[in-house]
Amino acid sequence: MKTKLSLLSAALLTASLSLAPNLSHAAIPIAVDGQSVPSLAPMLERTTPAVVAVAVSGTHVSKQKLPDAFRYFFGPNAPQEQVQERPFRGLGSGVIIDADEGYIVTNNHVIDGADEILIGLHDGREVEAKLIGTDAESDIALLQIKADKLVAVKRADSDELRVGDFAVAIGNPFGLGQTVTSGIVSAMGRSGLGIEMLENFIQTDAAINSGNSGGALVNLNGDLIGINTAIVAPGGGNVGIGFAIPANMVNNLVDQIIEHGEVRRGVLGVSGRDLTNELAQGFGLDTQHGGFVDQVMADSAADKAGIQAGDIITSVNGRSIKSFQELRAKVATMGAGAKVEFGLIRDGDKETVTAVLGEASQTTETAAGAIHPMLAGAALENKKGGVEISDIAQNSPAAASGLQKDDLIVGVNRTSINDLKSLKLTLEDQQGAVALKIKRGKSSLYLVLR
Repeated sequence: MKTKLSLLSAALLTASLSLAPNLSHAAIPIAVDGQSVPSLAPMLERTTPAVVAVAVSGTHVSKQKLPDAFRYFFGPNAPQEQVQERPFRGLGSGVIIDADEGYIVTNNHVIDGADEILIGLHDGREVEAKLIGTDAESDIALLQIKADKLVAVKRADSDELRVGDFAVAIGNPFGLGQTVTSGIVSAMGRSGLGIEMLENFIQTDAAINSGNSGGALVNLNGDLIGINTAIVAPGGGNVGIGFAIPANMVNNLVDQIIEHGEVRRGVLGVSGRDLTNELAQGFGLDTQHGGFVDQVMADSAADKAGIQAGDIITSVNGRSIKSFQELRAKVATMGAGAKVEFGLIRDGDKETVTAVLGEASQTTETAAGAIHPMLAGAALENKKGGVEISDIAQNSPAAASGLQKDDLIVGVNRTSINDLKSLKLTLEDQQGAVALKIKRGKSSLYLVLR
């Protein structure tokens, strides 16, 4: 317990965690010269208890293959790689979204690789958190704590936001303790920034700095409109360009994690690009917002719904979209099986189609590493009778483990594996080294993951 307390205290530069905003005890005047004085204080007094500090600690492990000359000098039993371990500590923010269940949302990058996660509550309590699930592609993580007298934030409909709406950021920048900044919504649907794989950001000029990650972006009612996640900082500090993941996107991801323990990503089955000025002119359109469909995959959700190559998708569930990247992010964060209405333009005419999203059957290389560190670099796909290695990166941990493209994982130790879900659940229950049963061509073999 001493280690946990000292970790959080050191991170916050105080002997004990104090998250309360520095509010004066003096009464706030309700009027000056007969005019009412606007203040955010009443809203913040209700909202700030829902924003927490997240302190993490863990160990970064790096592996480097040793040259063949090393084995030449030290013999065949010499190690083939050099392993280095580097302890780390970090600090971020989080938002309580369910007081009864103790659910807290934060960024995946805040807790990534952590062995210990400690939550600092508004009233000074410190509670260890359990990781429920993550989605690295959208940078969302769900934690859970066991504590009473928690306060949760109310979530707003982020699709109702407009540029110019007031926004308030709450978090724990630079370990100073809870801090509140204000601004406006500067832009919606920001994408193509290279920050995350799935981008559909709210941009705000409310000051966001290091340590604010995972904190709350709220409206003037104190309702959550986004989770602060990144900034543009050429000089290393805030320059008034911050980004938050929209609350509706967070809701979709969290609901899937709570229900399934993971994100079951929806798939529409189209490839495309942003609608450019040149394309708009070529099609005789008076709009430059939307996603241009280059190709529709056979037997996909889009194909079954009647979407065609050359269509321009302009809205999702009645909400307009600006780009193909925004379309991709919205679809990917909706669960498999979701029924979605798409507005589109075809041959100059407006149409509406409804699609039932398919389920992504393939993991990314990053997701494979989350299942087991030594699977990182392998693309895994459900196949009849097991999980297939559909692709593998050279010099990756998966390749170093002896896995090859087209291998079929059919078992872990003595447990049979039927799909990605059973592989993930089985590996979570294992301690130490595990043996994967592999079918390779007509042969069977075991590979040990350490």
